[in-house]
Amino acid sequence: MIPFKNRFHGHSSLRYVYKNGQVVRSHSITIKAVVNPHRKESRVAVVISKKTLKGAVRRNRIRRRVYECIHEKLPYLDGVYDIAVIISSGELLITPYEDLSEQLDQLFDQVGIQKSNSKCTKKTEKLL
Repeated sequence: MIPFKNRFHGHSSLRYVYKNGQVVRSHSITIKAVVNPHRKESRVAVVISKKTLKGAVRRNRIRRRVYECIHEKLPYLDGVYDIAVIISSGELLITPYEDLSEQLDQLFDQVGIQKSNSKCTKKTEKLL
């Protein structure tokens, strides 16, 4: 889980990201990101609709998996951003962790919020 200081609190700040954020899409993930010069730490929210998955247990499991991937990537962000990760497919429930992490890396690179050469994760380092 990501620290309290890296989470959104309240709906109005997330609304700002939805309205003004730069959008990058893949098959199952959409990322909206906007620079926030008023903060010292980046903030992240993972959003999964009930239309995507009916069961709260499954939605929360995907949310926890995505938060864990993002937690490893927070130190490698190239500035302070507000990021909304919108999940549009339930297939992330069975996607291997490495594939999920790689997909998020690609999206972060496309939106331009990640420093170059920072694609190494803790889980893959342990395997080596």
